[in-house]
Amino acid sequence: MTLKVGTRGSALALAQTRALAARFAGEVEIVEVTTQGDVDRTSLSQLGGTGVFVSALRDALLDGTVDVAVHSMKDLPTSPAEGIELAAVTKREDARDALCARDGLTLDALPEGARVGTGSPRRAAQLRAARPDLEVVDIRGNVPTRLARAQGDPETGEGADLDAVVLALAGLRRLGLEGAATDLLDLSRFPTAPAQGALAVEVRAGDAAARAAVVKTDHVATRAAVDAERRVLAGLEAGCAAPLGARAEVEDGMLFLTASAYALDGSRRITASHAHTLDSVSDRAELAEAARDVAERAVAEMLEGGAAELVAAAR
Repeated sequence: MTLKVGTRGSALALAQTRALAARFAGEVEIVEVTTQGDVDRTSLSQLGGTGVFVSALRDALLDGTVDVAVHSMKDLPTSPAEGIELAAVTKREDARDALCARDGLTLDALPEGARVGTGSPRRAAQLRAARPDLEVVDIRGNVPTRLARAQGDPETGEGADLDAVVLALAGLRRLGLEGAATDLLDLSRFPTAPAQGALAVEVRAGDAAARAAVVKTDHVATRAAVDAERRVLAGLEAGCAAPLGARAEVEDGMLFLTASAYALDGSRRITASHAHTLDSVSDRAELAEAARDVAERAVAEMLEGGAAELVAAAR
């Protein structure tokens, strides 16, 4: 049997899906699926973000067009989908955001009033908090298109209308474009979107053959970490385009979580950090409980600090 693997048709989605599918058991066929986010050029903040890159892939999975759907984990809605099972969460790539600027500039070296592009409300809020003088420009498009907005044509350098753009380092690496990064943004200062850098592999509920074909790509520690991050998103009733950053990791026998919610103008940030001691770093049930515990405590603290207002203001 040939395993039909569904993915978006962007260069990044195809690159990451092909690399991942090479690790699946048996014969594989890549099937491109067009999603709402691929054809609608509306700002992600206006689209709402949640599910725009996911729904069509899930429909293809449910109707049997594909046997497996591969997503960027950060695009998945936090509520479960009926009839669909999360079969694997891949080991997370470096989750940091990267500034890609003209002339090799870093964030601190950008001139006053520099124009920086991003389609992410979180990144926009973080940029405004770090550099209130910057002009943050809402942009859409695939990775090469966005890079060209800042660095121009690869051959001539012409055509740039921005001073910099901010992109996920993991995506740049998967496309072989890591050299375009001029500054890597520290996670403590610029926490990224929940689950950034990880891929989600979904199958139809009860499809044991598909689950068996992909299960070896599941990374237990990453699954627990992104579960904690996404529980914060759910607890604050925020969509995947919300101005919210979260970072969890399993290290030194503990699950650590830090989450931050931002005012869109960068004027306010509410942060909570919590940890859970583990008896085992490989016990799935214990890791799931640890993720639930740290997320619930973080959400309670953030709500007490007023995070609900920041999230609601961004809707």
